[in-house]
Parts: sequence; C-alpha cells; structure tokens
Amino acid sequence: MAAEAEGSEDRKPKSDEAHSAFAPPPGIEPGPVAPEDAPTSEFALPPGAGPVAGEPRGSAFTPPATYRAAHSPPAHTPGQAPGSALVRMTESPWQDRMRTMLRMPVDVRPVAEPAQKPSEAGPAVGRVLDLTLRIGELLLAGGEGSEDVEAAMFAVARSYGLDRCEPTVTFTVLSITHQPSLVDHPVSATRAVRRRGTDYTRLAAVFRLVDDISAPEVEITLEEAYRRLAEIRRNRHPYPTWVLTAAAGLLAGAASVLVGGGVLVFFAAAIGAMLGDRLAWVCAGRGLPEFYQFVVAAMPPAALGVALKLAESDVRASAVITGGLFALLPGRALVAAVQDGLTGFYITASARLLEVMYLFIGIIIGVLAVLYLGLQMGAAPDPDDVLQIPFRPLLQTAASMVLVFTFAILLQQERSTVWIVTLNGGVAWVTFGALTAGGIPPVPSTAIAAGLVGLFGQLFSRYRFASALPYVTAAIGPLLPGSATYYGLLSIAENRLDVGLASLVKAAAIALAIAIGVNLGSETSRLFMRMPGAASAAKRRAAKRTRGF
Repeated sequence: MAAEAEGSEDRKPKSDEAHSAFAPPPGIEPGPVAPEDAPTSEFALPPGAGPVAGEPRGSAFTPPATYRAAHSPPAHTPGQAPGSALVRMTESPWQDRMRTMLRMPVDVRPVAEPAQKPSEAGPAVGRVLDLTLRIGELLLAGGEGSEDVEAAMFAVARSYGLDRCEPTVTFTVLSITHQPSLVDHPVSATRAVRRRGTDYTRLAAVFRLVDDISAPEVEITLEEAYRRLAEIRRNRHPYPTWVLTAAAGLLAGAASVLVGGGVLVFFAAAIGAMLGDRLAWVCAGRGLPEFYQFVVAAMPPAALGVALKLAESDVRASAVITGGLFALLPGRALVAAVQDGLTGFYITASARLLEVMYLFIGIIIGVLAVLYLGLQMGAAPDPDDVLQIPFRPLLQTAASMVLVFTFAILLQQERSTVWIVTLNGGVAWVTFGALTAGGIPPVPSTAIAAGLVGLFGQLFSRYRFASALPYVTAAIGPLLPGSATYYGLLSIAENRLDVGLASLVKAAAIALAIAIGVNLGSETSRLFMRMPGAASAAKRRAAKRTRGF
C-alpha cells in the first residue's frame, strides 16, 4: 500500500495547477466555510464521483487520444445534433451578446440570468473569478484579441451568477473585479500571462468550454469546468514536431514558387526553412529568447540563396530567400496588434506592435548578416529577380493554397478547419491577383483581399460559434510582403539605404493593409447581421470622435 501511495504521488502534476488558489496564507487560521463554498483542487473529483472501473491509471500529462492529429475531433457546430434544426447564421453567439453588454455602463446592464444553477449559498465568488482568469489566460496566450478575451471572461462570470463584473485585459496581465452591491466591498483577482504559444486546437477547445458554460441547456458545475480546463491545459499539441518542420519547409517552398521559383528553388527553400526551424528549436531548448530564435531561423534560407548565386546556377536565388521570409514573418501577431488598436485596447496593441517590431528586426539581422557575407564573397544578387515576378496564375494559385494549408498546420489547427481556411486563402490570392492585373496598386489590392479573408472568416466562425482566428490567420499567408522585405534588405546590404528603407516602408504598409483589411471585413459581417433579442435593442457601442480635444 505504501508503494502504491508513493507511486500515485509521483504521478501527480507538480505545477501550480495542483493546489487551490485560495489557500489561507501562513499564520492565518481559516474561518468556518460552508461545504459548498469550500475551496478544492480543480483536479478533485466532483462529490459522488469515483474512478471508473477498469480504467487504467496513468500520468496526468498523458495526452488524450482526442488530441492526436489523426483522431482530432471536428470543429463544433451548434445545432447539428440529430433531431435539432440548423442554427441560422444570423443568430447571435455569446461573443456578440457579451460585447454589447461590456460596452454598456454597469448600472444599465440587464440583470444577469445565470446559465448555470448556483448553490443555495450563492455563487462561490473566489472560485468563479479564478476560473474566469484561467480561461482568459489560455485565450490571450493563444493569440486571441483582447476584446474577445474580455467577452469570454464576462460570459463565464455572468453564467455563474456574477453580473456586476468588470474584466480588464492587457498584454501580460488579466484582472477582474466583482462588486456584489453598491454597499459591499469589491472583490478583485489578477493573473499574469507568463508563456505564449500558438495552438488553435486548444483555442477551439476553450471556446467550446465557454460556449457550453454560457448555454442554459448545458449544465456544467464549477468542478466540471475546472476538470475540462485542466484537461485542455495538459493536452499536447495535435501535430508532432517533425510534421511542423516539414510544414515549414513546404510553406517556404510554396512561397518561393509564388514569387517565380522553379523546382530547384522549391527544394532549396524547403531545405533552408527546415534547417532554420530545427536551429530555432535548439535555441528554444537552450532557453534563448524568441528574438534570437528568429535571427538563427532566418540564416539558413539566406545562406542557401547565396550559395546558389555563388554556384552561378541559372535559378532565381532571390526566391529562395523570399520563401524563407514567408515562413518567418509574424503575420499573426501583426493582425492581433492592429485589431486591438482598432477596438480601443491601445496598451495591448502597443505591446503587440513592439513584439512584431522585435521579431522583424531579428529577421532583418539574420538575413542581412548572410547577405553581407555573400557580397564580400562576390555573390551579388540581381535586384531585377525580385521585382520581375512571372505571371503564372494557375501555378501561383496552387502554390498559395499549399502555403495556406501548411501555415494552418503550423498554427496547430483542427483538421476540419484546415480545408476551410485553405479555400479562404485561395480566394484571397485570386482576388489579389485579379486586382493587381487590372492595374490597382499592391497596397489597396492587399487590403481588399484581406477584407474578404476577414469577412469569410467571420462568417465561418459565426456558423460554428467559434473563434475567427483559425479561419483568418493562415489565409493571409500569401499576402504577406515577403518580396518587398527582401528587396529592402538587399538594398541595405548593397549600401543603398534610401531604396532599402523605401521598400521596407512599403512592406510595412502592405502588412498594415492586411491587418486593417481583416479587421474591416470582420466588422462588416457584424454590421450587417441582425442580433435578436436584447442584443439588437442595445447595440454595440464604440468611442466617438474626439473632435480635436
């Protein structure tokens, strides 16, 4: 028995998730607490529940089978159960309802009707706030916009009976305050976001949890919500490391074909991107910051491009470097930054833009170091290769869809959403190509194509009551300014600073056009879709123009 107890102790998770966040500090005796309000570990079984007979005991960190890439569950679509009617796309999901109420003053908000039945002693305020912060932490760390994170936190708090709540989201800190009444002292809780990671499968699971909590027809106790949240946190990424490395290589190869490369260029760009990805993993394992990981990851594609130029091969060496840049440009962080700025979260937007700037500078340093070394060795790339991209519509459309497909895998998306976002990215590229072929400049063409991405992504997300990120982020991959970025770096390496800076400014303008277009497309879908019930009566409010003061 002692050996068995010792073995079970070894299998317990040794993280801050294994104890209650509301244990009294040393030296303070706990007072009498009602049994229903007593804090318990989120890993504890609900009362009356026991281990299932015949179920094997294993480590708490064993990945469930549902998170394997080959057996990942499909994305959730409400109303698809047998015997239920299809949910209309004009119905209002919890995101729209919560955004509407968040923009209203506290004293005029409608009284909350808890979706989950509270206990006789009332809601456990401390545990509800803790659950709300933990859900918000996963969403913010996964790249979700601040407005959607606040809406999710507000939905969870109201579902468990806390109506007078004010969530606040910044880049690294989340907080929520609950005031029981006008005469009671407010209760506040905060949580810091220490680690960030891209896993849209985990993000979709958190959205399903929030959707179930805010649905009155689904009963989820606090213990059950904690159990599901702990399972989501423990789950590993759906795709193994070698799949991600191969996806990075395919992405770079497809991007090189997109800018005029051939078969040899495709394989060179793919090998360079995979080498850069492996080197970045090694740096991450040694604890180096993400800035240096981007510096190292940008070097192998640039080195292969310089090597092809030194070998005097009759290929577009510039396409190899450009393809590697497509695999590194932080499009996801840029879209999130501009979205936060346009929705009024200026502190978070500034922090995200600063993150994008650091990552972009890391890419510039890595590529410039290799290009400068190549110039000293006599490998002078031809700038005309970058500016004169051949027009191959069918091949480029196929390459753009492969790029989006591999980008979705790198973002750890569910298999059921990969094909949808691939189609969305193909439509965006065809639109961009048609507009540029008609004589429209690249920046407005990019904004229009990105607007379609945001519009269709928002429609898909509303249909599935899920986050819009899995349907949008990968689709903007072909629109990223890889060619303009490389031309600017090459000009700087050749000591043509005026031309190089002008090209980098053009790349920044294209990147901002992507982010603004995506946000405008998303807002357009909300603008013209009716919201039933109270959400239509109290429309989503925004800040008015300051008129100069």
